[in-house]
Amino acid sequence: MPWRPLPSVAFAICTYPFNATQSQDLPLQVGDHTYIIEQGGRSGDWYRGYLVASPSLLAGLTKTGGQQLEHRVFSGIFPRNCVEVREFLGKEGVSSDGAAKTPPTPQTPGVNGEDEEEIREKRKSQKLQARRLSRALSRKRSHRSVGDKAKLQTPDLTQHPVPRSPGVAKPAAPVPLLRVGDETGQSAEEPLVDEIASCLREWHDARLHELLLARKYDRLGQVQDQIRRLDVSRKQLMHDVMTSRELDKLREDAVWDLVAGNKLLSDEVIVRSPNDKGRILTAEDSVIEMTKQQANMSILDRPPKPPLDIHMLYHVLVDVKTFVCEQSDTQASLQVSVYSKEAGEKPRPLTENFTISTPLSEAEIKSPEEQAKTLFVGLNPTDLSLGNETGSVYLVFKLLREEPVRSRATQESSGHQHQASTSSNVQPRNSLRTRRSMFGSQRRLHDTRPNTANDLERPETGMSSGTVSDQSSVKDGKTVKRTIGVGVVDISDLARKQSETRSKVTMWGPAQSFDARSDGGEDWQEIVRELGRSVTHGYAKLGLVKRFDVSTTVFASADLDTLVRTTPTLLYNIHPTHKLGFSGAPDQPRSDIYLTLTEPMIPRHAHLQHSKFGSVPLNQRCNTALANLQLTLEVRKANGERVEECIFTSSNHQGHTAWRTTAVERGESWNQTIRLAIPAEDVPGSHIVMSIADSPNFPFALAWIPLWENEAFVRDGDHSVALYVYDEYSSSMIGGKGAYLALPPWLNKGDFTQVSAASVLLRTYLCSTEYSQDPSLLGLLRWRNFHGAQLVELLERFQYIPEVEIVKLLPDVFQSLFEIMDEYASSEAYEDLLLYNFVVIFGIAKDRRFDLGNVVEQYATTRHEWPYTSQCLLRAFHRLITNPLDPEGSRKLRAALKVGDQLLRLIIETRKATTDTNDTETNGHSERHATFSEDLGKLFVALMALMRNPMPVLLGTQTLVIQHFHSWLPELESLMSPSDILEVATDLLDAGAHAQGKMIMRRLVLIINYSNLPLFKDPDVRTKLIANTYRWLAPYWGTNEIVTDQWRNQVRLCCSVVAAQMAELDNDGCQYVPKLVQSYTTLQAAGRRSPSRTFTLLFPTTFPFPERRTPMELDVDEAMLEMSALLATALTTQQRLYLDSSTVDVPGVLLQALKVGQSILSCEAFPKSWELLIDSLPDIYATDANEAFDFDTVIWRQFFDTLFVAVSSPALAMETFPEQKRRAIWKIAGDVRETGAALLKQSWEAIGWETPEEGKKLHGFQRMGGYQVQFMPELVAPVVELCLSMHATLRQNATKVLRSMIVSAWELDQDLGVVQRAVIECLDRLCRRKDISEAVLQKSFVAELLAHFKPLEDSSEHELYQAVVEMFRKVDDLLSMLGTVHSGTAISEATQIVDTLRLMEFLRDVQSDAAYIRYVHQLADMQSKVGNHTEAGLALQLHAEKYAWDASTPLDPMDEPAFPAQKSFERREALCFQMIQHYERGAAYQKGLALYKELAHQYETNTFDFAKLARTQRAMAATHDRIAKGDRVFARYFRVLYRGHGWPTNVRDKEFIFEGHAADKLAVFEDKIRQLHPGASILRNNAEADLVEGKYLQVFPVSVHRDLSHTVYQRTKVAQTVRDYYLLSSPQRFSTTTRQPIRELAITEQPVEKTIYTTVAAFPTILRRAEIISSEKVSLTAVEAAVERSTRKTAELVALEKRVSLGDDGAMQGLSEAILLSVDPESSSSVARYRVLIPTAGSKDAKSDEFDPSAPEAVDDGPVELDSMQSALQVALLDHALVIKRCLDLYNRSAHLATRAELVPRFEAVFEHELSVLFPGQSGVMDLAALRDSQEPVTELPDSRQATAGAEATEPNGVDEPSRGRESSLARGRRRSLSFLKRGSIASLRGQKTAQTNGVNTGSEEVTTPRARSSSRGPFGFFERRPSSSAGGGGDGVGRKRLSFLGNGT
Repeated sequence: MPWRPLPSVAFAICTYPFNATQSQDLPLQVGDHTYIIEQGGRSGDWYRGYLVASPSLLAGLTKTGGQQLEHRVFSGIFPRNCVEVREFLGKEGVSSDGAAKTPPTPQTPGVNGEDEEEIREKRKSQKLQARRLSRALSRKRSHRSVGDKAKLQTPDLTQHPVPRSPGVAKPAAPVPLLRVGDETGQSAEEPLVDEIASCLREWHDARLHELLLARKYDRLGQVQDQIRRLDVSRKQLMHDVMTSRELDKLREDAVWDLVAGNKLLSDEVIVRSPNDKGRILTAEDSVIEMTKQQANMSILDRPPKPPLDIHMLYHVLVDVKTFVCEQSDTQASLQVSVYSKEAGEKPRPLTENFTISTPLSEAEIKSPEEQAKTLFVGLNPTDLSLGNETGSVYLVFKLLREEPVRSRATQESSGHQHQASTSSNVQPRNSLRTRRSMFGSQRRLHDTRPNTANDLERPETGMSSGTVSDQSSVKDGKTVKRTIGVGVVDISDLARKQSETRSKVTMWGPAQSFDARSDGGEDWQEIVRELGRSVTHGYAKLGLVKRFDVSTTVFASADLDTLVRTTPTLLYNIHPTHKLGFSGAPDQPRSDIYLTLTEPMIPRHAHLQHSKFGSVPLNQRCNTALANLQLTLEVRKANGERVEECIFTSSNHQGHTAWRTTAVERGESWNQTIRLAIPAEDVPGSHIVMSIADSPNFPFALAWIPLWENEAFVRDGDHSVALYVYDEYSSSMIGGKGAYLALPPWLNKGDFTQVSAASVLLRTYLCSTEYSQDPSLLGLLRWRNFHGAQLVELLERFQYIPEVEIVKLLPDVFQSLFEIMDEYASSEAYEDLLLYNFVVIFGIAKDRRFDLGNVVEQYATTRHEWPYTSQCLLRAFHRLITNPLDPEGSRKLRAALKVGDQLLRLIIETRKATTDTNDTETNGHSERHATFSEDLGKLFVALMALMRNPMPVLLGTQTLVIQHFHSWLPELESLMSPSDILEVATDLLDAGAHAQGKMIMRRLVLIINYSNLPLFKDPDVRTKLIANTYRWLAPYWGTNEIVTDQWRNQVRLCCSVVAAQMAELDNDGCQYVPKLVQSYTTLQAAGRRSPSRTFTLLFPTTFPFPERRTPMELDVDEAMLEMSALLATALTTQQRLYLDSSTVDVPGVLLQALKVGQSILSCEAFPKSWELLIDSLPDIYATDANEAFDFDTVIWRQFFDTLFVAVSSPALAMETFPEQKRRAIWKIAGDVRETGAALLKQSWEAIGWETPEEGKKLHGFQRMGGYQVQFMPELVAPVVELCLSMHATLRQNATKVLRSMIVSAWELDQDLGVVQRAVIECLDRLCRRKDISEAVLQKSFVAELLAHFKPLEDSSEHELYQAVVEMFRKVDDLLSMLGTVHSGTAISEATQIVDTLRLMEFLRDVQSDAAYIRYVHQLADMQSKVGNHTEAGLALQLHAEKYAWDASTPLDPMDEPAFPAQKSFERREALCFQMIQHYERGAAYQKGLALYKELAHQYETNTFDFAKLARTQRAMAATHDRIAKGDRVFARYFRVLYRGHGWPTNVRDKEFIFEGHAADKLAVFEDKIRQLHPGASILRNNAEADLVEGKYLQVFPVSVHRDLSHTVYQRTKVAQTVRDYYLLSSPQRFSTTTRQPIRELAITEQPVEKTIYTTVAAFPTILRRAEIISSEKVSLTAVEAAVERSTRKTAELVALEKRVSLGDDGAMQGLSEAILLSVDPESSSSVARYRVLIPTAGSKDAKSDEFDPSAPEAVDDGPVELDSMQSALQVALLDHALVIKRCLDLYNRSAHLATRAELVPRFEAVFEHELSVLFPGQSGVMDLAALRDSQEPVTELPDSRQATAGAEATEPNGVDEPSRGRESSLARGRRRSLSFLKRGSIASLRGQKTAQTNGVNTGSEEVTTPRARSSSRGPFGFFERRPSSSAGGGGDGVGRKRLSFLGNGT
C-alpha cells in the first residue's frame, strides 16, 4: 500500500513501545503523543507522523522564570499497532481563535470552541475502551498478544484516500497548540485524574528545570515527595477499589497535595472542591464557597480542622505483622494493651489486655484466640492526651513464657542468657512473608486450653533449698510463667494525626549485669523502667526476639458500628478490646470489675498477720528465696460458693474459675490487670480470696478482698491487702463460708505495729451500669427513707454527685425526681430544688462525652404519668427568671438558661397525658394544664423584661439568653405557628436593642442562628425574617467615621448574616448592596491593616472568630474579602436590581458599586493570585441602549473604567498561563473577554447618536458621536490597550471603538492632535508597565486601522485619511523607539541615554508633554544612578523651562513624576531645588550659582520673600566657600573621530568632544568608547586604513582652552582654585599644543602652535559629548606662550605645595626640584627669563639680552604702558614668586633647614624684582637668621587654605608690616612643627658642629646642626658646599654660594 495522506491529522497515544531499527523509524514509549499525517505499508500497518516529546532540560537555560518549556518534535514512521488513535483534528477541531484543538502547550493562543456536551458524549464512548486497554496493559502480556490485540483495535485511517500531488511538499509538523478541553474518559467520574495529570505536566514542563538549574535540591526533594503521593493517589482513583470513606479521604488529601505543590513551585492556587470529587468550582457554584476555599487553600497548608472534639471517640487498630524469635520447645504469649503516661506520674492501663499466641498461626484464623490483631475501642481524647502536651500514649507489649523456677543460688546463671545458650545451635528461619514466630516449635493448628483445675494443684513437698540448679528444674519439669520482655510504641503523634504507621518494636528485659545494659539508644523508652523492675536497675535488648513489626492505625468515630461498616477491608471480623471504664454514656448494660495486681510488699523483716497471735515472722512460715512469687485467686459469693469462669486475663480468651499470676521475685511487680465478670445479682457480698506462694512450694499466706462494703461497691483506687498466715484456721470453712471472712481484709496503715507487715498492693475499678459507689445517689434512689430536712439536704447534694454515676442510673434518677415532684407539688422549695436538679441532668446530657441524645423522650416521658410536673417546673422557672439579682438564684438561672431548650421540652411534653377512653382527645393527648399558654406567655414576658434591664450586673445573664435562645424556638413548634415563633424571636432581639460592645456580636450571631433555623424556611416567614434582618443589621455597618476593630468585626458578622440568607434572597439581595458598598468604601478609606501571622476563617458564625496561624505575614483584609464575595453573588444574579429610589440614592449607590467593583478587580481586597474570584463581575453592568437619553457622565465613566479593568485583567489572559491555570480559568468563567467585547460594543453604541446616511456609507457606523465625545480623550488610552489584546473579538471591537473616536474627533476639530497624544500616552504607559514584545500584533493593529480608513482616500474625507496616515506613521515610529528604549537590550548606560533623548525629542515634537516630562525624569534618574549628577540636573532643566516664574498660574497635579496641584512658580522652584542638589553633588558650582542667582532675583523682585532670599544668599556663600577650598576635581576631555561608511550619516566623518572622568586615561577611555560601540575598531597614531567600509574610531586627548584675555589673568594673588573655576567650569573651546623645541633659540623665542576646537555647546551636556563645529590652528606669541607656561608652572607648584601641606613626605623632593628649576640663575627654562618680555623704561630689546640677575637695574624713566598680555605675564611672574615664597615656608623642619638655606638666596636673587614689587621697602624678605635662632619648633602646619589663597592670612595684601621685623619672623619660626622629622635626625644633630667650623653665622650651636646633617644624611644630601677660602660671611655669603650639582646649562 503506497503512502497516502490522511483526510485530517490524527492524534494518537502510544500504547506499546517501539524501538527504532532503521534511520527513518520513530522510537516510541508508552504514553507518547503522536500526530499521524500518512498511512502506508503492505496492509496499511505503518503510520508516518510526528512525536511530541517532553521538553529538554537544557531549554530551561534560555527561559525566564515561570515560562513553560517548548516541546520537542520528531518525525518518522512507526507501526500501526503501537498507537491508539484518540481523535481527528479536522475542521471541527478549530477554535474560535483559529487554533487547532490539540494537547496543551503554550505555543499559539486560542480557546476551545467544542461544545461541552459533545465532549462528554465522545469521552463517554471512549471511557470503557480506555479502561479495558489500561487493564490489559497492566497485565504482563507477550509481545505477540499485545500486537495482535492492538492491531485488531486500530482502525484504518484512509477509508477515503486523498493522494497528494507530486509537486506538493509534505505538510509541516503540526506543532501542538493551545487547548483547554483535554479531559479524559474519567473526567466526569473522577475529575482529579485529569487535574493531577495536568498539574504534573505543568510542573515538569515549567518548574522542575528552574529548581535544577538553581540547585534548589531541598525544594526539589519536597516536590518529588508531592509527585509520588499524587501519582499514587491518581492510580488509586483510576483503579476504583476503595470504599466511599477512603475515597473521600483520598480526594481531600490529593486536593491539598496539589495546593501544597503549587504553592511550593508557583504560588498559584487553583480552587478544587474536596467535597465534590476534586472538581474545580465554577461560576455556577456558590461564590461564597469559592471565596472560603480560595482563602483557606491560599493561606493554610491543610484544610482547617474543626476544634478538637473532646467528646469524640478514638479506636486504635494494632496488627502484629511479624514476630520472629529463636527456636525453642516452649510456647509463649504476647499481651498487648494501651497505657497512658502523664509527666511525673506512673503509667496506667487504659484498656484490657489482648493476648497473641506465638508462634503466629499460618492456618485460617477461626477464633479470636488465634488472631494477631485487635481494635482497642472507646478511647476518648483525654485518654489519648489530645491537647495535652505533657501526656503520652503507648502501646505496651509483654512477652510471657514458661521459665524454670529460680533460686537465690542459681539466680545469676538462670534466665535469658541460659536460654539463648541452649538454643544457639538451632538454625532460625528467615521467612518474613507471613505472621510466623520461631519461638518454640510450630504451633499446632488446634490448640487446646489447659485445665484450670490443674493449675491450682501444688506439689505435696516443696523445694528443700535454693541450691537446686535450673538444669534440674528443667529436667523435673518445674517451671513458672514469667514476663521476660517489655516493648513499647509511642502513638501520641499518631493519635493526634489519626493516621497509620508501621513500627519496629524492640523488646527489653532486665540486664543480668551492669555491663550488659543497652538502655540508652534511639529505640529506648523510659516508660519501660516503670512497667517492670530490674534487680540490676538496667535493661538490655531481648536477644530472643529477632524481628517484631507492628502496624498501628488510629480512627476517630463516635459510632463504632458505622466505622466498621465504612472500613470493611481493615476492620471486618476484628475482635474488639474494650477500655477500662466508660468513655461516655453507656448505651448497653455492663457490669465489669477490673482488678490490677500491682506488686507484693514484703519488707526485709516482714511478718504475716495471724488470727490468734497477731503477727508471725515471715521466715517462720517460708524459708525460701521468694524468687517465684505467684498469686492464686478466685471469686466467691457471700455464701462461699465459687463463681465459675469469671476471671478474664485478656479480651480474646475464655474466663477462668481460678487463676494464677506470673512469677516475680521480691522487689519485682506483676502489673497485671484482669476483668471480673460477676453476675449482677451476685455482686453484693461477693469477694476475692487469694493465696501467695513461692512456686513450686505450698502457699504461705492468704488474703481476701470484699467487693461490697457498706451497701455499696468497694471504692475505686489503690488498696493494701493484708496477708494472713495460711494455716488450718484461715483455710477452713465455717458454716459454708471461709473463716478468713472474719479477718480484717485491709492493712491498717495507721497502726505502727503493722509497719513491717507483708501486703499486696492492688487497684480496683468498677465499670457497671447496675451499681453505684455514691451514697447520695443511692439515698436519692431510696428517697422514701428520708423526710423533711433530710430530703431537702439530699436534693441539695444532688449537684455534687459525679456525672458518670448519674448517667449510669439515669432512668432511676428520673423516676425518683418525678416521684418527689408529684409528692411535693405544692411546695415552692421542693419545686425550685427539683427544677435545678433537672437542670443538672440536662447539663450532663449536653455534655457530648456522654451523648445522651434526647433525654426527655428516652427517659422522662417514657415513665409513669406525672400530672403536676409541667405546672411545677413552669412556676419554678418563672420564679427563677423574675429574680435574677439573687446571688444563689442568678447562678442557677444562668445554668438553667444554658439548657432552656431541654427544660421547655420537658415542660411541654409533661403537660400532655396519654389518652384514655374516658378523656376527651386532643391530637392524641388530653390537656391537663389548662393555663399553660398563659403561663408560658408570662415566662417570655419575664424574659423580655430581663433583656430590657440595663443594669450592668445582668450582662452575663443577658449574654447567655442571646447565646442560647435560638435553641428554644424549635421546642415551641408544637404549640405555635412559625409566624408566632418569629414574633417571639423578634421581640427578644428588639428587647436587647440597647446592646453595646461584645453584646452586639452576640446579637449578630443570634441573627445568624435565626437564619439557619429550618423553622423559618417557609417563604412567608423567610420574607418577614429578611425584612427584620435588614432593620437589625442597619446600625452595625454602612458608613462610619472611625474604623475600630469592634466595627470591623460587626461588619464581618453582618456579612455572615447575609451569606446565611443569600440562597433565599433572590431579588431581595439587592437591598444589601448599598450597605455593602458603603462598608467597603469605609474600610478602603481607612486603609489596609498591618500584616499579621493569623488569619480568621471567612464568614464566621461564632464569636470570637476562629483563627489559624500562618507561616508568614499576610496582608489580607478578611472583611473586604467577604464583602467582595457577597457583592459578586448579589450583582451577578440573573435578576435585575431593584432599589427603592425613595430611600436609596440610586445613582450614588451605582457609582459606589462601580468603584467598589473596580477596586475588587484591582485586587485591593485580596492578593493578586486570587483573581479567579471575580471574573464574572463585569456582566452585571450591561445597559440598555434605550436608556442612553437619561445620561449621567460620572456613572458611565465609572462603568467604562470598570469594564476596561475587567476585560484587560491579567487573570483572563489564558494564552499566557500555564496549563493548570488555563484549565481553571476556562472552567470557571469560560471566555469572559468575549462577553466583555460584546458589552463594550453594546454600551459604546448606546451612548452614540444616530448617524446620518452619508456617515453610515462613509464610515459604516449606525450610531456615532453624541455622548461618546464626552469621553474623549480619556477613554482613548484604555481602548488602545484593548486594541493590543491577543483576543480576536475584543481586539476587533476595540478597533471599531477607536475608529469611531478618530472620526468623531475629526468632525469636531478637523484635527487629530488630541487622539494622537492620547494614543502616544497609552503606548508609552504600556511599554513602561509591561513588556510589549509582540511586534506582529502592534503592526497588525496599525495596519488594521489603516485598512478601515483606506476607502476614504478617494472620497470627500481624503483629508481625514491623510491625517490618519500621518498620525499612525508617527505611532509606528514611536513604537520602534519605545521598543528600543524599553527592550532592556541597551549596550550601556550611554546608549540607553541616547535612545531616551531621541524619544524625548520625538515626544516634544508631537507635543506630548506628559510623556515628555516622564522621560525627562527617567533620564535624570538614569544619569543619577550612574553618577552623572550634573547631567541629571541638566535633564531636569528641560522640565523646569516649561514653566514661567508666575505666582498666579495654577497647575494640575502629576502622578509621574509626583507633583501636587500648585502654582507655576512653586513647581519651577521645586525643580530648581532638585537641579541644585544634583549640581552640588556633581560639583557643577557655576550651574548651581546661576540657579541661586535666578532664585534670588525672583525672591527679591517677584515674590518679595526676603526669608527665602536670605537662605539663598547663605547657600551662595557656602558654594563660594567650597570653591575657595578647592575640593573640586575637573574632568578630562577627548576628541573622537567617527570614520567609515559603517556609521550612520548623522555621525559619519564627524568629530566630537567627549567628557571623561578625572581619573580617565587614554587607554581607559578607549575601553569605554569601545563598549559604547562594540563593532568599531580604534585607530591609533593617526593610522590610515581603508576607511571606506566598516566602523573606525580615533581618540585623542585634548585640554580645555584657557582664555588668556580673561580678567583673572590681570589680577595677582588669585587662588588657583578660583582661577580654575573661571577658566574650566564651562568649557566650549578645547586645544592641543604642538611644541618643537629648537636648541639654538632661547626659551622666550621658542615657537608654540595650538589647534583650537570649538563645540556646538558648552560643557557640561546631557550626553557628556558635543560635536565639534570648527577648528583652527593658532601660533602663540612669545608673551602668550610665557603666560601659559608661567601659570602652568605656578599651578604645578601649588599642587605640590598642597600635597606637602597634607603630610605627603614623598612630595617634598619633587617640590625642591621644581623650586630649583625656577630659582637657578643659570637655568634656561626658569620662568624668570620671561621677565625680559616685559618692557621697562629705558630697556633695550629684551629678547636679545642675556639675563644677568646681578646686573644693575636700569634707571626708570617713568611708568611704561603694558598691553593686556604683558600685564598678564607680569601678574603670572608675581604669582609664581609668591607661590615659591609660600613653598619655602614649608621647609621648617630641622632636616630641611639646610635645603632652605641653599634655596632662599637663589630665590631672592632670581626674583628680586618680583619681591621688591610684592614687598616694597623691605630687604631680606626670607629671614634665615631668625629661623636659625629659633629654639622651638612650630606646632602648626601652614594652612592649606592659605597655601591656595595666594597670600598668608596674616598678610592680606601679601606684604609684611614694617613694624614686625625680625621679631615676628622669629615668633613664626618658634611655632614651626617637628612632624616631618624621620629617621636620621640624631645623625643630623651630630653634624651641627661641622657647620659651625665652616663659618656659618648661626648664633647658636643647636641651629647649626641641621646644616651639617644636610651635607651628609639629609633628604637633600646632594646639596654640598664647595671648599671656600672665605670665612665667616653673613647671609649674603651664603646666598652667593653655588650649588655643587648645578652645571652649565643644568
